[in-house]
Amino acid sequence: MKKCLITGGLGFIGYNAALHYARRGYAVTAFDDLSRRTARRNFEEFKRDRPSSVRFVRGDVRDPGSVRRAVARGGKFDLVLHLAGQVAVTTSVVDPRLDFAINALGTLNVLEAVRLECPKAFFVFSSTNKVYGGTEWVELGRKGDRYFFKNPKGGISEDAPLDFHSPYGCSKGAADQYVRDYARIYGLKTVVFRQSCIYGPWQYGEEDQGWVAWFLIAALSGRPITLYGDGRQVRDVLYVDDLLALYDAAIARAPKAAGRIFNAGGGPANTLSLRELLAWIEGRLDLDLRPRRADWRPGDQKVYISDISRARRVLGWNPANPVPEGLEKLLGWLKPRFAGR
Repeated sequence: MKKCLITGGLGFIGYNAALHYARRGYAVTAFDDLSRRTARRNFEEFKRDRPSSVRFVRGDVRDPGSVRRAVARGGKFDLVLHLAGQVAVTTSVVDPRLDFAINALGTLNVLEAVRLECPKAFFVFSSTNKVYGGTEWVELGRKGDRYFFKNPKGGISEDAPLDFHSPYGCSKGAADQYVRDYARIYGLKTVVFRQSCIYGPWQYGEEDQGWVAWFLIAALSGRPITLYGDGRQVRDVLYVDDLLALYDAAIARAPKAAGRIFNAGGGPANTLSLRELLAWIEGRLDLDLRPRRADWRPGDQKVYISDISRARRVLGWNPANPVPEGLEKLLGWLKPRFAGR
């Protein structure tokens, strides 16, 4: 049986990945420190429904000994998904040292453990579109409830200049480049995915991260929603099953994917503004949402849309879940957990 290690294995993407690869026949080790509320909630579900081929190991990527022991005791992993991370720009601004320790140093610790214990493993790293910074060089327009790219119309490509805006952008950007360089210097089979807004089940979104899920959770449970900026900010959004399909495509084409960087988002066909999501929720749930207003947050791009043509061309991948279908799936998962609470 093939073996898979997932750091951040009880987080939103990590838990989806753990269940996905268990179904695909892997013996999965989910490594997590349970520091985030999402991970703790998912851990409760994990204990109730414990999949037989998923093993939980509590540990912190900031501790190199903890990481190496997990890698060494797990045997020769065939697949490593490094998904653990500090995920909020706002948190990075408040505590940049913590952000660096988790995202940059933590990634180095995982890379070193893999290099020393299972160097033949295929290594997937979840980076972020924030490595491109504020993309001030992009020409923007505004129409109705959204901003849009006048140029480049196809989105930001992997060849765009790096601009690590915000401590979060710096820490993830440093990690992004370390992962890439370990392929060149040490011959590890690494691939970097610069992920846009991923959404789906097992995502307990919060105000500072996971905005699609957070708006739905707040609406279902009657909590206040704060709209930062003018709400016309646009992102390309990607349903989590499509992200896992992208990971699968890279694994299946490992010789083509290794050492490469790919954008991982919904692309121009799957975009959503904050105002548009609120309008969808109001119509779908027959609500009158009246969000509070607040100033723009640091590093908040007016528009970010991924050019995903490289992943399409090299890996043969394309998102299969349009935004309306993805939102319906997430709403269906959240309703029994939050409606009327």
